[in-house]
Order: sequence, then C-alpha cells, then structure tokens
Amino acid sequence: MKRLVEERVLIPGSLAGRRLDAALAKLLPDYSRSLIKAWIENGQVAGGSGGPLKPRSMVQAGQHYEIRGELAAAGAVAPEFVEFGVVHADAHLIVVNKPAGLVVHPGAGNPGGTLQNGLLHRFPELQAVPRFGLVHRLDAGTTGLLIVARSPAAHQRLTRDMQARRVRREYRAVTRGCPVAGGTIDQPLGRHPRDRLRMAVRAGGRPAVTRYRLLERFPGNAFAAVRLDTGRTHQIRAHLAHIGFPLLGDSLYWRGSQGFSRPALHACELRFEHPATAAECAFRAPLPDDLLDLLGQLAGRERDWDGYSWNG
Repeated sequence: MKRLVEERVLIPGSLAGRRLDAALAKLLPDYSRSLIKAWIENGQVAGGSGGPLKPRSMVQAGQHYEIRGELAAAGAVAPEFVEFGVVHADAHLIVVNKPAGLVVHPGAGNPGGTLQNGLLHRFPELQAVPRFGLVHRLDAGTTGLLIVARSPAAHQRLTRDMQARRVRREYRAVTRGCPVAGGTIDQPLGRHPRDRLRMAVRAGGRPAVTRYRLLERFPGNAFAAVRLDTGRTHQIRAHLAHIGFPLLGDSLYWRGSQGFSRPALHACELRFEHPATAAECAFRAPLPDDLLDLLGQLAGRERDWDGYSWNG
C-alpha cells in the first residue's frame, strides 16, 4: 500500500539557477531532498522545459513542475494492538513511554507485536510518514521516552535536530561497580569483531560520546545519570562496559550472574524544540517499578529516586 503525493510548484526568482532537487526541497519542505531526488529519477516529476529531468537539472524562474510521487506506507508492518504509554500527543508529534521488553520495530525473530505495530494501530496516519514516524529507538530491555513524528515535515525536522545534537536525552542507569565520579566517554563504536550482536570500542568505528554523572553509591553498584551526545546502537551499554561499569542485568555485555532481569536503563528525560512552533518541549518519565524496587533493595530503604537530578 502506498500513498500518492500530488504537488504543483512554480519556481520563484530566488531559486533560479539551482539544481532541481534542491529547488523542490526548498518549495516542498514536507519531503526530504533524498525522496524528491528519487521521484525525479523515477520519472515522477514533470515540467520545466519539457525535456528529460535529472536531479542536477537547472531550474529557471517561472517554470512549473508537477510531482506525482509515492510515499511508502505500512507494507508488511501490520497494525496491532500493543500496550504502551503516551506521555504527549499533538498534531505534529507523539512522545511514547516504552515499557520493558517491547521491541521497537519488527525484525528477525520479532515479526509483530512491536511498538511500530502498536503505533500504526493507534495512529494510522503514521503509514504515510518515513520510518512510520520513528525518530530514534530504544533497546527492547530499556524503558522510557521516545519521540514519534506524525508528519513528514515533523520527521524531517526532528531527525535533523537529532543529528545536530539539539535533542537532549537523559537516562538513569544502575551499574555493576561504582565509578569514582562522573566523566565523558568519547570512543568510537563499531560491531564487535567476534560477536555480531555486540558493539565495541574500536578504531574506525563511528564517533560516539556518552556523558555520565554519579548520583548514588551502593556496595558494589552505582546509580548514575547518563546523557547522550550521539545515538549509536547500544551506546550506553557498550561505553559503560568499556570503562568497567556495565549495566546491572545486561547479560550481553557482562557474562557473570545478573541479579536483574534486564539492562537497568531508563530514558527519563527529553528536551527539544517543537518541529512546528519551535517552542521548547520537556518531558519526563518516572522510573518504572522494577527499577524502583531494585534501588530500594540496594539502598536498604525507600527514597525519592525520581527526585535526583543531573546536578545531584
């Protein structure tokens, strides 16, 4: 199933002499330049001087172009009822609070029952949005906040802001071992040379920066705040394991006994500019019950664990 996009544009004088793909991307901000380029190459754009069009064709003021392009829709991803929390929803975006164990999108071994299936069931309009609105992801065992775009324009803006490090993502983690203090891990990450399920610090990997701050010490463990400057696969898990403080419960990065049923990681805070209004958005998700129970056991008493901040 695909959705047909029909647009007609007039080239203004300010864009005269520009490449066709660049000019159309300026005039049609709801669609990415790469998508527009594909439409041109597939013969789904007509107009101009009437000859064959290429992405690099130069445009002139006063020319008209007609676009009849396609947006990939749900395809093999079927809408299904799936339980997940919604912290916020407006015409442009959704902020989801993902529970533990919920896989974000279908893949090998997880053909259905994912967050993506649930999003398409609850918000059918996401069929027409790139990546069904997903801007970033969380590992199955990680709980907390995810941004979902509800339109192509919002997806393009939020993805660009994520790549430009304008989206602040903060986490809470419980580690094996206790760092002396906070710090920054600036080490490239790539696939582990022997275990393709894991990521590892390695030369030639993609740049990755993780910042962490100690919030509370326990005998043999620590409660920490973590912020991401980049968003690599397993970044927090691999970086903390690299410095000798893997997440409690993370059997992929620690081979010993676990004492917790999943990686002890929660995405607690998101801060970003709204893609339509540019207003500052800030959302928080309280710690889930299993992490609260874990922290209570480690401390030997109840405490307001959500009251901790990056500054202490």
